[in-house]
Amino acid sequence: MKGHIRERSPGKWAIILDLYDDAGKRRRKWHSFAGTKRQAQEECSRLITALKSGNYIEPTRQSVTEFLDEWLKFMKPSVSLKTHERYAEILQKGVAPLLGDVTLAKLKTDRIDGALSKALTEGRRDGKGGLSPRTVHHMRRVLIKALDQAVTWERLVKNPATATTPPKVERKKMLAYDTAQTAELLEAIRQTRMYIPTLLAVMCGLRRGEILALRWRHVELGDNRRQLSVVESAEQTKDGVRYKEPKSGRARTVSLSSTVISELKAHRARQAEEQLRLGIRLDDDGFVVAQYDGRPIQPRSLTHEWVRIIGKTSLPRIRFHDLRHTHASQMLAAGVHPKVASERLGHSTIGITLDLYSHVMPGMQADAAEQVDAAIRSAVKPRP
Repeated sequence: MKGHIRERSPGKWAIILDLYDDAGKRRRKWHSFAGTKRQAQEECSRLITALKSGNYIEPTRQSVTEFLDEWLKFMKPSVSLKTHERYAEILQKGVAPLLGDVTLAKLKTDRIDGALSKALTEGRRDGKGGLSPRTVHHMRRVLIKALDQAVTWERLVKNPATATTPPKVERKKMLAYDTAQTAELLEAIRQTRMYIPTLLAVMCGLRRGEILALRWRHVELGDNRRQLSVVESAEQTKDGVRYKEPKSGRARTVSLSSTVISELKAHRARQAEEQLRLGIRLDDDGFVVAQYDGRPIQPRSLTHEWVRIIGKTSLPRIRFHDLRHTHASQMLAAGVHPKVASERLGHSTIGITLDLYSHVMPGMQADAAEQVDAAIRSAVKPRP
């Protein structure tokens, strides 16, 4: 197996590899290369070594854009529709304009680093500055995932995005209401249609999609079993709303307090009266949070209504999802075991709960230290 280089023009080289089959017949592989003569010779040596070790990748003219389009089609059956839409948006609107015209086989780490840096300074499509570090971080993460597939498909020898430098992303400060603000919120919106979804978020820790997918058959309001089951989640997509399994991938049950039980019973009675006036009979298949005629509510509609109604109060402006953080923070501050909080919130592992709500832990640790100290002191026998 041999190879040599041939200069095509100043700084442009052809690398020709001579391969021989079992019959001794020669065939050639051509590679284009830009750089100095020494660099071309080094690349020729690298390609010969790759051929001998079985790590050689056939040269292809497929561009990064063409590969990303192929990868998106490949991934569509394997991820949720919302996730696929997000991948497509990140790659087609963020990555492709910066790297799309590059030949996939020639994509290098330094080129990707340059593109990510450019995205941080001038990546906005309206030309008014750069993208946030968090957005660029997502771009890098999805690109790594896509190029991992290119390695699996033997389009690349290694993933050039893995060695890139990730942007520094500052952790967002988690916003939540304290108990007094929570009470003020519930009282302020009691007479509105946002009361029940807010109650389910702030008293049960349900996500927006879980609230809007909750049906009456999932709620048990009897004396023996006072709980609800989270088995579905509503997901907003470009094509409308779809119902899928919860974020953690498994169903969970959430115990209900006496206050939530009482409010849900009253809500069901009001809902039944509303729908009866329209000639509709409420049954267990109906949505707990619904429009007047029982039709489901879109997730983005709930968010818009939350922004409108919270703007009428004097409370700090937080996202609807932050009501879930409020429930979690208040549970942990009250001394609820993190494992119980994790199960109630539907986290896949307790580590997620501890990581998200570590800001609540210092006070808990101080209380724990005092409790252990008191227990030991009470157990120590006084000296005679």
